[in-house]
Amino acid sequence: MLLQQLSVLALLLLLCPVWAENFYQDATVTFGDQRAQIQDGGRLLALSLDKISGSGFQSKNEYLFGRFDMQLKLVPGNSAGTVTTFYLSSQGAGHDEIDFEFLGNSSGQPYTVHTNVYSQGKGNKEQQFRLWFDPTSSFHTYSIVWNSQRIIFLVDNIPIRVFNNHEKLGVAFPKNQAMRVYASLWNADDWATQGGRVKTDWSMAPFTASYRNFNTNACVWSAASPTSSCGGSKTNSVNNDQAWQTQELNGNDRNRLRWVQQKYMIYNYCADAKRFSQGLSPECKHSRF
Repeated sequence: MLLQQLSVLALLLLLCPVWAENFYQDATVTFGDQRAQIQDGGRLLALSLDKISGSGFQSKNEYLFGRFDMQLKLVPGNSAGTVTTFYLSSQGAGHDEIDFEFLGNSSGQPYTVHTNVYSQGKGNKEQQFRLWFDPTSSFHTYSIVWNSQRIIFLVDNIPIRVFNNHEKLGVAFPKNQAMRVYASLWNADDWATQGGRVKTDWSMAPFTASYRNFNTNACVWSAASPTSSCGGSKTNSVNNDQAWQTQELNGNDRNRLRWVQQKYMIYNYCADAKRFSQGLSPECKHSRF
């Protein structure tokens, strides 16, 4: 009986979220040296940027599908030229990537949230939004739900974007490459603020953004096997016991998504006929939002 109970407990632990409460255990600083500071016993990670370098970190685990939550408090004041990121990515020329990028601004102006999806090295799926709150005064939660059918971007659990799997239309979808979680703070004043017209004011440096409560409820990928913790191969790694694996928008979610996109969307690649003069991507005709 005891052995059976232990086996059930082990299974539950495998299927439960990976609560990355300790950045010492679950993340690796990738650049910036002392500009990346793990604080509060590993519960908070602060990234800073000065004129010499920015900073960043990545998850120790790779994942193939999951829900990924991060709380961020963005650079306050005049953050023009800076970019703070939270994203998933594989490696190589044909990489997959799912992006949250927060574009800095002159003091008092709203942050722009830049989202994008890459599959097999190709992106050009950008949507941008203004935030409806001050993201520098307190922490807010930014989430990515990634399963084999769709990708959902959420802010404080409010969906702002859905990117559906339209492989049947010939549109590549990221589902075969395991990805790590990345975060960074860096200077991009050649494009980030008003198309590069507003440059970074280095007298405001160092710029600092804070991260906490990095939580993953996901399939951890093992390259040695190769399998994920949800079982199966790369294209069949989903265990249906997890809600995120089949997550879609209900009626209330669709209403909130419509509210965000009508009031706060400032760029949609599916509406940019001038940029894509050869024709919009096929999924644009099939997406309600």
